[in-house]
Amino acid sequence: MNTLDLLIKNLSKLPGIGRKSASRIAYYLLKQDREFSENLSRLIKQLKERIKVCSICGNYTETNPCEICTDPARDRTVICVVERSEDVYIIESTNEYSGLYHVLMGALSPIDGIGPKDLLIDKLLKRVEEGNVKEVIIATNPTVEGDTTALYLVKQLEPTGVKITRLASGLPVGGDLEYADRLTLTRSLKGRMPFSL
Repeated sequence: MNTLDLLIKNLSKLPGIGRKSASRIAYYLLKQDREFSENLSRLIKQLKERIKVCSICGNYTETNPCEICTDPARDRTVICVVERSEDVYIIESTNEYSGLYHVLMGALSPIDGIGPKDLLIDKLLKRVEEGNVKEVIIATNPTVEGDTTALYLVKQLEPTGVKITRLASGLPVGGDLEYADRLTLTRSLKGRMPFSL
């Protein structure tokens, strides 16, 4: 297997990239000048060297704690709980939310062997118990796993007395935050409501 074949094979392992797309990317890279390829290579290497997980919220960052956790302008009484770091970026792009975040690093999925101890749930509970948190917005994806995670979080958070809300309808069932447009996400944030069992 030559270098081009190996590159196509590895690119096709990326999410949403099949063999055909991987092949197009590989041939595109071949057409670019050496500087482009070297910069891309350097950035991919730096990604693994510089990016770490924020010790407070679990978001990916170059500084620890992250810029959101250390921003004095953020509302420290509200925490938005998301499944993945990408979800923070998506919600931030709406410019409608000014609170803090908590990234779970996934969702509960007994079929895949992912339980509460595999996620950053204990860290969230500790933040709520120790901080001045008044509201927790559950922004897990509207999937079976996301809903299961949301229900579990509600049961864990109820004894703390904190207000628990969920993103309002508008997000498609079975979809991910990653694919929601900004207007839908903005409406979901503004129209959030108390979580009920």
